[in-house]
Amino acid sequence: MTVHRNDLQLDAEGRLRHFLSIDGLSKTLLTSIMDTAESFTGVAERNVKKVPLLRGKTIANLFFENSTRTQTTFELAAKRLSADVLSINIATSATSKGESLLDTIRNLEAMHVDMFVVRHAASGASHFIARNAAPHVSVINAGDGRHSHPTQAMLDMFTIRRNKGDFGDLKVAIVGDILHSRVARSQIHALNILGAREVRVVAPRTLLPTKVEQLGVSAFHNLDQGLRDVDVVIMLRLQKERMRGALLPSEHEYFNCFGLTEDRLRHAKPDVIVMHPGPINRGVEIDSRVVDGPHSVILQQVSYGIAIRMAVMSMAIHSEAKAAGGGAG
Repeated sequence: MTVHRNDLQLDAEGRLRHFLSIDGLSKTLLTSIMDTAESFTGVAERNVKKVPLLRGKTIANLFFENSTRTQTTFELAAKRLSADVLSINIATSATSKGESLLDTIRNLEAMHVDMFVVRHAASGASHFIARNAAPHVSVINAGDGRHSHPTQAMLDMFTIRRNKGDFGDLKVAIVGDILHSRVARSQIHALNILGAREVRVVAPRTLLPTKVEQLGVSAFHNLDQGLRDVDVVIMLRLQKERMRGALLPSEHEYFNCFGLTEDRLRHAKPDVIVMHPGPINRGVEIDSRVVDGPHSVILQQVSYGIAIRMAVMSMAIHSEAKAAGGGAG
């Protein structure tokens, strides 16, 4: 399976062509994405917040699910690379009239779009588009079902690296709704590929996948134990829109057992950092004093998301341009 994933995501020379999943990628490539993002972090400080790398390219944002941070940062990232950006309103597009996903893609390709950024409720939707897209088109997965959210994982890894340096000594706890979280799956893959010392998942049994240890993690059902001596805490929201049945007694009970407070954070290392991919439900999975406190790097994550998405988009389109002798698009 890994071979097929890499055949789809990478070109013949191992360069990024599509960015669909973290699983199966190499430490070298993930490090290259972060190194490239490092070169873009200063763009926001310029008077003219643009570089010309994707001038003349057209990027279409196809968000079939609601999004604020992800869609906005992808749009900003594309504009800072000097690309032309189409943000399609799916609710008023032809798909609402019954047009198939593939027909939507074909019509946009006829308008000479060079890249699709796709968020979809169906797991595997971005892979489907990548398999069926024209040879010059790159596809970036902005979140698909419960499956994957690779750019979120990479901006999280970038935030960790900027605050903690090397991954080899780090203990990381991912806390919350692991079962329904595409972000958690991508984070786990990335942390293991980058060589984190220990990856923990902390949640009630009803919010953990079966045999979760096979993903390369240690499972905890007690928050105090799961936080003990960790360097990084990543909180996840309860994804109520994906839940079926009574997986929890109540939000109040959940916060009492698994909500991150200042007192509970004392079980972690003194220099722990606290992260959250958003949107945050204050008082459900995390206390406001932690969100706004000295250990929080949540707003850094948002800011670094632009640099990471600039890196991924520029690497994918440049890969295709090189393969086509510089004439892609």
